[in-house]
Amino acid sequence: MSDHFFVVTGGPGAGKTSLITELSRRGFHTIPESGRAVIREEVASGGDALPWADRTAYADRMLEWDLRAYSAAQALSVPVIFDRGIPDIMGYLTLCGLPLPPHIAAAANAARYNARVLLTPYWDAIFTQDTERKQTRAEAQATCAAMRKTYAALGNEIIELPRADIVTRADFVCAQLAI
Repeated sequence: MSDHFFVVTGGPGAGKTSLITELSRRGFHTIPESGRAVIREEVASGGDALPWADRTAYADRMLEWDLRAYSAAQALSVPVIFDRGIPDIMGYLTLCGLPLPPHIAAAANAARYNARVLLTPYWDAIFTQDTERKQTRAEAQATCAAMRKTYAALGNEIIELPRADIVTRADFVCAQLAI
């Protein structure tokens, strides 16, 4: 386990990326969300490993991306904050009603993060959709619940972030990391 690797998870549109951006601005080493990166790459190349096309291929591409990011972060001794972690792929597959391939479960068990996982709860007031985030409000709520359940099943302590402005949330994260 890498105690200095922290995951921010939750449903789409709950402020994860905005929080990660603020933490990066404060000097933290951050890792962007693999899902959005895969979507951009697949759209640009005309691929179909997309959540609205081939969800299994999309999950595999996210795993490749996340494993590379996790491996690269191993060289760092400072806190690293991930916009989602490998277990999010497990939650995604469960949410989609797809089987969990053994290689994804094995990766989630092998590439461990800090036991405290930061969860951005669904927050209707800030939920928005965009070209990459097409989920409905109901899907966003279900995603948050799936991520909570997935990380808890892996033995993580779920720390729910307050529904507050980005500065307050970032201050809360810093306090949780004892930094």
